[in-house]
Amino acid sequence: MKSEMSRCPGCGVTLPDQRLTPHDRYHASGECWLLYGELSAYNLSRGDPNFTHQLAVDAYGAQHSGPETAAITTAFALIGLCLAVEHGFTGRHVQKAHMGLARHRRPWPRLERSNQAWTYTVGDVLRAAPGDRRDAMLRTWAQDVWSGWAAHHGWVGDVCTQWLRNA
Repeated sequence: MKSEMSRCPGCGVTLPDQRLTPHDRYHASGECWLLYGELSAYNLSRGDPNFTHQLAVDAYGAQHSGPETAAITTAFALIGLCLAVEHGFTGRHVQKAHMGLARHRRPWPRLERSNQAWTYTVGDVLRAAPGDRRDAMLRTWAQDVWSGWAAHHGWVGDVCTQWLRNA
């Protein structure tokens, strides 16, 4: 007998259906969110001084942005990806940028992504061997997600440029 499958509405990954509740903050199946939790535990257990985990936070947040996602969550995820992918920031530096941006309250636009299929998901990151290979796959995933939001690169770039000038 074939097991039932669950498809994540955010990234499209198909996983065995465990009847998990979809996430209430992200456009994600419960099964996909469980994979993200596994990646988070792995990243945080490493004690990485560059805080590579931030790249996973932003890639997952941007890839799983949907109607239930707060506008600030999507904006910050894209800002983090821009700073990491385009400007070479470490996760620690992106985290500090997020903290600096959060100090200045402002309305964030609701950014909508295209309905494109993603090339990589959190599952691809977890399938890579732990260590350097997984880190490289995490960067590949982040670049793919950043590319998927190309329609908003101008706005995100402007925010990042303004923040970099004022930092």
